[in-house]
Amino acid sequence: MTDLKMAEVATKPATTQVLSVSDLQAWYGESHILHGINFNVNAGEVVTLLGRNGAGKTTTLKSIMGIIGKRTGSIRFDNQEIIRTSSDKIARMGVAFCPEERGIFASLDVRENLLLPPIVRPGGLSLDQIFDLFPNLKERLNSQGTKLSGGEQQMLAIARILRTGARFLMLDEPTEGLAPVIIQQIGHTIARLKSEGFTILLVEQNFRFASTVADRYYIVEHGKVIDGFANSELSSNMDKLHTYLGV
Repeated sequence: MTDLKMAEVATKPATTQVLSVSDLQAWYGESHILHGINFNVNAGEVVTLLGRNGAGKTTTLKSIMGIIGKRTGSIRFDNQEIIRTSSDKIARMGVAFCPEERGIFASLDVRENLLLPPIVRPGGLSLDQIFDLFPNLKERLNSQGTKLSGGEQQMLAIARILRTGARFLMLDEPTEGLAPVIIQQIGHTIARLKSEGFTILLVEQNFRFASTVADRYYIVEHGKVIDGFANSELSSNMDKLHTYLGV
């Protein structure tokens, strides 16, 4: 079965498709990283891209966001082709990217980091709503961003994009290097955002965390989607996951 057909099988037919990626190829300079990625995301879902380091998961997110300069294929968001659209225009369509490295500004305090990104669409979370999600941030408003713990920095990175009005969130390895109690809090946050109508595309290596939040999974290997299944099919796919991920 081709990866495009697998993507079609994994799609729930009665839902609205927000993102459709077809035959996505991407390069860093002369290095060909993505070799025909195919998958889709429906409104209100949490979809997780799983795979080993170097499989092409982060490059996929950056390609959707328009950060990768050389890419071909098709990326359709809200029925609009965005493969040639600049990243600032993609952001104004309601797409937000939270990178693995978090991008916290060392010279700015928590409040300044929160207020820095522009509002691109109506409907962003207020500071009070953000503090309800992440009460730690309210207590650290005047602290420099890089003086926060790793968990607090991750909360700040997610909180920052929630202000912008984006409703399609791409989170790259949000649990990387975090303590179990913080990972649990990030999971609760993702579940709450989903319940409030956000759509989330998640990149994770921590399968056990992903299994607590995801509706569907796609397995990325060597720059291609090689398998996909719903969370309800998880138990019947565990042997394959052991093979793909070594979990």
